[in-house]
Amino acid sequence: MSMEFSILLIGHGSRAEQGNIEIETFAKQWRAQHPDWHIDVCFIEFADVLLDAGFDLAAKKSKKVIVVPLILNAAGHVKMEIPEHLAQARKRHPDIEFKYATHLGASEGILSIIKRNLHKTMAAIDMPDPKTTGVIVLGRGSSDKIANGEVAKMARWLWEETQHELIDIAFTGITFPRLESAVQRQIKLGMTQICILPYYLFTGTLIERIARQFENLQRQYPQVNFSLGNYFGFEAEIYTALDERVLSLVGDKQQHMMECDGCHYRQIAQEHGHGHQH
Repeated sequence: MSMEFSILLIGHGSRAEQGNIEIETFAKQWRAQHPDWHIDVCFIEFADVLLDAGFDLAAKKSKKVIVVPLILNAAGHVKMEIPEHLAQARKRHPDIEFKYATHLGASEGILSIIKRNLHKTMAAIDMPDPKTTGVIVLGRGSSDKIANGEVAKMARWLWEETQHELIDIAFTGITFPRLESAVQRQIKLGMTQICILPYYLFTGTLIERIARQFENLQRQYPQVNFSLGNYFGFEAEIYTALDERVLSLVGDKQQHMMECDGCHYRQIAQEHGHGHQH
């Protein structure tokens, strides 16, 4: 345990093996950027190394463990599930200092990625008039209104910095509106092109579903020119955001509170046995 600190990077995990492989690849590239950092990886679900095993592994490496969720929005996993497993890890390893970084969230860095992806989708359909080109920011969907609100915030920020008059949000599950409803609305409002921007970090079963939905929409609305963006976990701004979180906690700088910090709802939910929902 000679190292000053170690990092535990927590990915969501996917039923699609390639999604987990991409997170491992992301970690490998992050290690290459910081050869003096020790970075372990675990997953919340659908993988071999889950949270408890990840915490135990990281605790063997140093006296200080920086826990970094590689997750866009703070829903049940970030607010409830990871903190619950972290609390148990602190009991198992009372001599280890665990520090929990904030999730990625809505930020200028994420906005830069979305703007870049929008430009690429517009270029793919020969840069049409933005005033007749609708945009749909497509998130995962959650039962947590704050997590859904972060998607809405990024859509609004995108509207503020582009010339597109119609930018909507949609979700692939849990909540509404769904993608087809958003597309129908934009067509009724006169959009002749529609850019769909997945608000996702890595591939997985939902990205595969979005690709199938995109093909269905092209067949269903042949009069509309659709363009589909890519997920963005490997963009430079993601690495930069994680670097900032690690350096902040290593330097014992105060971070913004998580939405769940000091929240009576979380305590009540735990007392009544309510677990996470996406």
